[in-house]
Amino acid sequence: MTTRILTGLFVTLIFVVGSLCAHAQESQCSMKLAELPASPELFGFRLGMTTAEVKKRVPQVVFGGVDPIAVSKTTINPDFDSRIDKASFPGVRTVSLDFLDGKLTSLWFGYDPTFKWRTVDAFVKGISPVLRLPNAWSDWRVRGRRLRCADFEMTVTMLGEGPSFRILDLNAEETIAARRQSKEEEAAALAEQGGAPVVGNKKAKVFYLSTCLPDEIEESDRVIFKTREEAEKAGYKLASECE
Repeated sequence: MTTRILTGLFVTLIFVVGSLCAHAQESQCSMKLAELPASPELFGFRLGMTTAEVKKRVPQVVFGGVDPIAVSKTTINPDFDSRIDKASFPGVRTVSLDFLDGKLTSLWFGYDPTFKWRTVDAFVKGISPVLRLPNAWSDWRVRGRRLRCADFEMTVTMLGEGPSFRILDLNAEETIAARRQSKEEEAAALAEQGGAPVVGNKKAKVFYLSTCLPDEIEESDRVIFKTREEAEKAGYKLASECE
């Protein structure tokens, strides 16, 4: 009798440990970007594609200027731009694309209320098997969900009446942060040497000299150039206040 009881407890213990291990594996994502399958839900886009490949996918796309750390951004609006075949973007209102060194590093979709997955939970439930993602999503911000994997991150949230979905290259984000810090350190070193850095406003695509610098520029819009020539080469124009 004692042997039977011990055997039963041992079997139960093995089952519990196995279940815990399976749950632990399910609660994290080790997938890499290169392992993400192609899917109609990504509408022909994938992280890592070049600007030329994006242009081939959407000939109407217009690329913005490239900033001093080689970042550029653009947006297409299938819901508003009559030149774009809306049938190839069912339920998609806006697509935002970020590039580093000419390669796509961030892909964001904003959907209208007609998209097939109309809530955050429905979107997560639908996109996970399509992209072979593990059940490792966590709560994110207000009513959103996030999945962090080996070298990429996905987020789903609601924007207006429709869901939004973003895929982000985490390695590229680290590179951008390192380059931005390096630029700031260069500007600080230049200032210590008696030079006056040129400050640009990414949103307005203008730059300011030290003699005409405005009281405040949003940190997310601020970019530092060593010289006026560097700012102009990056596509920035002298602000009217400095003329």
